[in-house]
Amino acid sequence: MSERYVTVARVGEIAEGGVKVVYVDDVPVAVFRVDGAYHAIEDLCTHDGGPLAEGVLEGCVIECPRHGARFDVRSGAVLAMPATAPIPTYEVRVEGEDIQVRWS
Repeated sequence: MSERYVTVARVGEIAEGGVKVVYVDDVPVAVFRVDGAYHAIEDLCTHDGGPLAEGVLEGCVIECPRHGARFDVRSGAVLAMPATAPIPTYEVRVEGEDIQVRWS
């Protein structure tokens, strides 16, 4: 399957410090807006599959509401246990008024 960009939101739809969860091919994707930039991650904690977007976002750090694992939404890096594996991230671009994620 080739890579493509999928429109997931419109500019202005996600408030600064906010998040929108969409499904792309049945995969939950959380799109965050931090410091005017958009970042997309798979919305599943690598510790237990919990919904990360339901957690608290502080700057670029999202905390899983289930057990407190913390991740950087820009890179997917684990910042606090109990998670040990990074979360998948997706490249985001803005085309006109469309916010798009790179998908394969």
